[in-house]
This record gives sequence, structure tokens and C-alpha cells, in this order.
Amino acid sequence: PAAAVVLVVTALLVVGIKQSANTNTVLVAIKTVVLIMFVALGAAYVRRDNLVPFIPPNTGEFGHFGWSGVFRGAAVMFFAYIGFDAVSTAAQEARNPQRDMPIGILASLAICTVLYIAVAVVLIGIVPYQRLNVADPIAVGIDATGLTWFSPLVKISAIFGLFSTMLVQLLGQTRIFYTMSRDGLLPSLFGRVHPRFQTPYLSTLLTGLVVAGVAGFVPLDTLSQLVSIGSLFAFVLVCVGVVVLRRTAPDVPRPFRAPWVPWVPVLGALACIVQMVSLPLSTWERLIIWMMLGLVVYFLYGRRR
Repeated sequence: PAAAVVLVVTALLVVGIKQSANTNTVLVAIKTVVLIMFVALGAAYVRRDNLVPFIPPNTGEFGHFGWSGVFRGAAVMFFAYIGFDAVSTAAQEARNPQRDMPIGILASLAICTVLYIAVAVVLIGIVPYQRLNVADPIAVGIDATGLTWFSPLVKISAIFGLFSTMLVQLLGQTRIFYTMSRDGLLPSLFGRVHPRFQTPYLSTLLTGLVVAGVAGFVPLDTLSQLVSIGSLFAFVLVCVGVVVLRRTAPDVPRPFRAPWVPWVPVLGALACIVQMVSLPLSTWERLIIWMMLGLVVYFLYGRRR
């Protein structure tokens, strides 16, 4: 089913950005309303004793509760936040990217952070955390309240949420390949645009096929950790890049400037590194292998172009 859904999303992205954006807007609106309803309705069922201790003591093993568990948990679920950088990859389709990109990234990040925290606090207030290590924790929370009429809405909303996330991530990845192709770092086929739909269709189809295969055959916990460490590493490079470019290219026009440089990017890089260190060693091994493959492509093809 995961592979089939990825192929459906791929087809939607080939058809066009406008159709994809409209679909995503509807899906995001539905899941946001459901999450707000969950917080509002579930608050009445919160038990304070479920929130004490707020950070359960460490079991003696790194990453199993305690502060090390907080950092590992943040690193493992970091993939939930990578949709925000996907906003920047759609800059070529924005009408006024200088204005729209900062507003889109910062506003969505602020709204979702507040919503994530509210949902998490209400959820562990309803159900003890020991019962929430499941694939559908919010559904477990709703079932514990006895609000049987709301349970189907939550489960359908979760499916919509996953669909919209796939839509954004596949859109972002294909646009990254498109730009890399235009810069000469990847073959020209990644930059070919469909004559009717005006989308990078070959890049979208290739990406969709690879992602569908991975979704169908790679365990979810392994996949989520690999996605998180790759995203964290990319964010470290972005933070470092801001500092470097401020020194090497100080006169380049910047419609939006990151404040308090170098402190903000340095703290951002450190926060990402701490989360990366919290991930298991096997995830680091996969990152290194993936990096080596990327370097092979760069030195055999992209560097000369």
C-alpha cells in the first residue's frame, strides 16, 4: 500500500504544481482542524498524574528515557519537521518568493510547533506514555476518552496527513534535483520539463519509483532514522553556509537576512549535531555510505560540469 500511494502522489505531481498545491491545502486544512479538535476535546480527559514525572528517569541505557531519551526522541522524529525546508524548494513557483518564502517558513514553523506540543501534552495526559509506543498513538488516546464518534475522524485525518507529507516531500526532492541539473551537478534529464504540464516530469517519475521501492521494502524505523540524520546533516551545512557566505560574499543582495549572525546559525548547527549524535551507530553507518555514493556522483560527473 505504501508503494502504491507514493505512485499516486507521483502522478499528481507530474500533472502540475497548482493541482498538487490545491490538494495539499485541502488535506492540511482537514488534519489541522482534527488536531485542534483533539486538543480541545481531549483536554477534559487529561490526568495530572500521567504527566508526573514529565521526563521519566533514564533506565541506565543511553536514549532510554531521561534527557538522553529526549534528544534521541527529537532526532528520531525530526523527519516530521523537514516539510518546512520544502517550502524553499518551491521558490521557483512562487509569485513573490522574496516576501513569501520567509513568511511561509517561519509562520508554518511557529504554528506547527505550538500545535505539536499541545497535541503531545494532551495525549500523554490522557494515556500513560508506556502505552503510546504504537503506530497510531492519537487513535489510542481518543479510544481512551470514550469519544467513539471522533475516533474514525482521527484515523482518516492521519491518512490524509501522511498523504500531504508525501506530496510535499516528493515535490521538494524533485525541485532539488531540477535545480542541481540546471547547475550541472546531475544529468540534464533531471531538468527536462513536460511540454504540457510544465513540471520536471522525468525527475518526478524517477524519484517516485525509487521512493516507492524504498517505502515498500525498508523497515519504517530504519527509514525514519535515516531520513532524520540526513536532514539534520543538511541543516548543519546550511547553518555553516550562512556564516561562510556572510564573510565570503557580504555584498550579495539578501531580501531576507538571518538575524544575529553568527550566533543563530552556530546554535542551529550545534542543536542539529547534538541530535545526530543521539542516533544509533547503524544510522551513522548508513549516512556515511549514502554520502560516499553522493561524492562518487559528484566527482565522476558534477565536478567537471
